Amino acid sequence: MGISIRATFKRRFFAGLLISIPAIITFLIIGWFFRFVDGLMEPMFFKILGYHVPGLGFIAAIVLVFIVGIISTNVIGLRIIVSIENLLFKIPLFKGIYTSVKQLVDAFSPESKLSSFKKFVVVEYPRPGVYAYGFLTKECILETRSDEPGMHLKAVYIPTNLIYFGDIALFRDEHIYYTDISIEEGIRIILSGGIATPSKVTGLRG
Repeated sequence: MGISIRATFKRRFFAGLLISIPAIITFLIIGWFFRFVDGLMEPMFFKILGYHVPGLGFIAAIVLVFIVGIISTNVIGLRIIVSIENLLFKIPLFKGIYTSVKQLVDAFSPESKLSSFKKFVVVEYPRPGVYAYGFLTKECILETRSDEPGMHLKAVYIPTNLIYFGDIALFRDEHIYYTDISIEEGIRIILSGGIATPSKVTGLRG
């Protein structure tokens, strides 16, 4: 009888734990994000008001981002933003970092047509027999000698930490498996640590 009660308690406890952990982690992430954004602007309001108002910096940040969104969606506002970017581009360090980050962010934007990822693929990486998910980005030609034809390669972005960090590897087309998974589904698979991977993936060689 005691064993049965103990086994039932253990089973129910772990069932509750499995349900609670995702919710707890989600609230922790939201709380961290709230404190981070609130902390960016809260010191400015403290100097103005003379006392702390929790959440005021967070609300101000949301309003500021919304205003930037409004400005960037009209012709005049877009010109202003472009002019500011051109001024900031004169700073060498800023230009290098900003351009790289902007291109990476644009790659995940559904409205981006020029720099977005082309296909969600599978490649043999980082060693033979090990396969990794990646996003096809660009094509390039590698010339080793001037008297020989160049080698056609394709650049694949392989996320290694969350989604905004990863490696870039060049592959021959015949070494790339083109999946039937959309870019949006691919992003969900990466963010879920592979849990969202469908039970069957169709991959065709290039």
